[in-house]
Amino acid sequence: MGDVDQAHEVVAALASVADADDAAFLQRFFKTAPGEYGEGDVFIGVRVPVVRSVVKRLGPLDLDSIRELLESRVHEHRLAALVGLNALFARASASRGRDEAERERLAGFYLSVVRAGRVNNWDLVDASAEYVLGEFLVDKPRAVLFELADSDDLWWRRVAMLSTFAFIKRSDASTTLELASRVLDTGDRRDLTQKAVGWMLREVGKRVDRALLIAFLDDNAARMPAVMLSYATEHLSADERAAYRALRIPAR
Repeated sequence: MGDVDQAHEVVAALASVADADDAAFLQRFFKTAPGEYGEGDVFIGVRVPVVRSVVKRLGPLDLDSIRELLESRVHEHRLAALVGLNALFARASASRGRDEAERERLAGFYLSVVRAGRVNNWDLVDASAEYVLGEFLVDKPRAVLFELADSDDLWWRRVAMLSTFAFIKRSDASTTLELASRVLDTGDRRDLTQKAVGWMLREVGKRVDRALLIAFLDDNAARMPAVMLSYATEHLSADERAAYRALRIPAR
């Protein structure tokens, strides 16, 4: 068993730096009201850099403590857990002493908590998907990402897309483009899905090959939702952006 006191230390440390005004702001910012995407999430008012500094000071966290924190209703506790998980995965992936069995164990754990609904807001996804699941799958089959993307679950789908950032940073756009097309086929018009897909497409154009982005846009711009298209074309010229917007077929 892990040292559950370690999880308690993180909780106490976060409580000591929590701010009520920030909590109220974050509750609104992360859309926690009934019917919104973050419904029921609870914030205590600790900003991301402070969460990271607490984990760095108290870490490295063991996996049992990470599991304990991920069970919390408090958003910052779950964020701290994922920051700790990233650190464990990075340590297992170090060029000296790379531990493939441990990497597989940690990636499997990450998938299990994603599927259990514990990685359930956009910042939690964005702070973890590429650093654990994406890094693990760089040199492996990626069918699990298509399984996640085929789900209607907003966070599973975002995890699938954001995991591909690890591939993009290695000049591999293949999975990003396949997933983007697949998500488009679902007709998912949720803002956070559109932003995730558009963001990754933009990064393909910036980091891998502008021609790949242009080819994707030429084939798909007419059916891309406005937010997705806006994100994907952000670094194109004004004339290019306008030309792609003009191709869009308005949603009915």
